[in-house]
Amino acid sequence: MNIHDIAKIHWACRRGMRELDIFLMPFLNCDYEGLSDENKHIFINLLSYEDPQLFSWFMNQSKPHDDRLMDMILLIKQRNQQRDKILF
Repeated sequence: MNIHDIAKIHWACRRGMRELDIFLMPFLNCDYEGLSDENKHIFINLLSYEDPQLFSWFMNQSKPHDDRLMDMILLIKQRNQQRDKILF
């Protein structure tokens, strides 16, 4: 997937699990454009994993073997948490 094809990335962020949508969609809408190209590739790589695996990682039930994926998950969670604090 091309890192600049926002429509395809947006579609890939729409998951079968609402819990994952809550993590991925706000990050895509608010933070994706500000990422380095390398981090955009990592984000797209993250989207290639199946929902149960992503859910396990986001819920801290397991960790990916690739530290870059874990760093991206932590960044997504951090940015979303910062936005939530601003809204409330």
